[in-house]
Amino acid sequence: MKKVLYPLAAAAIFTAATTAQAEDKTLVIGTNNWAENVAVANMWKLILENRYDYDVELSDVSKNALYSGLANNDFDISLEIWLPNTDARYLEPYKDQLEINGAWYEGTGLGLVVPSYADIDTIPELKAQAEEYGYQGSPSILGIDSGSAIAGLTDEAIDEYELPMEQVNSSGPAMMAALDAAYQQEEPIVVTLWSPHWAFAEYDLKYLEDPKNVYGDNETIYWFSRPGFTEDDPWLTEVLNAWHMDDDSLGGLMAEIEQAGDPVEGAETWIEDNQDLVDEWLAAGE
Repeated sequence: MKKVLYPLAAAAIFTAATTAQAEDKTLVIGTNNWAENVAVANMWKLILENRYDYDVELSDVSKNALYSGLANNDFDISLEIWLPNTDARYLEPYKDQLEINGAWYEGTGLGLVVPSYADIDTIPELKAQAEEYGYQGSPSILGIDSGSAIAGLTDEAIDEYELPMEQVNSSGPAMMAALDAAYQQEEPIVVTLWSPHWAFAEYDLKYLEDPKNVYGDNETIYWFSRPGFTEDDPWLTEVLNAWHMDDDSLGGLMAEIEQAGDPVEGAETWIEDNQDLVDEWLAAGE
């Protein structure tokens, strides 16, 4: 009899502990408008709300506001910081306050990208061929918002390589719409892109070689949090530290979202199709 009661008692205790842990749990996730950031933020919002009764708010802000907001406890966590280089300048003013936690993606890419049909392979070649890469009548590199790290690095690249071009900043979706239009007509275009991104599954693209290494080497993506968060929510900390994705899993998630045209619908479909992987992450909290 004892052999039966003990497991039942343990199960009851675990259930009670899990329920107590989930009660009145609110979480504010600071996000930015990168494709993979939107994807994983919506994924975790659905997982935590549907399975653990969290109340999750996604707050989309600029990079500067994200870091200061975490330091000031306006947000609890953010799911994406690229280190050691890309996001280092945003972290620097708050490095003694913010908590850098587990890595969930390794081997990022960042730089200038052209369609594979383009007769160009390196950034220096843009100097002579700049006129071919025009946008609204001017030689241009199409980028995302001006406050992003990749936008700053692209300004540096224009200076370092003395490119007779300007960076045209817009939103990520607007940049991708311009890429799609040019791609369909096999016209020259150069954009700022990064890996992981669904575009590399949708289009045949290539990075331009960066001999001066302006965009840096491959990096790692971590999640990070406000001061004291890991002590306030050790369960979620363990779960997120166990979370890892690769090109197949993350690319699949982003592709579902792109196909659905809605981050919630796409993330729901991906979660349903990848329950075993999700369960592995959640098991760390037990």
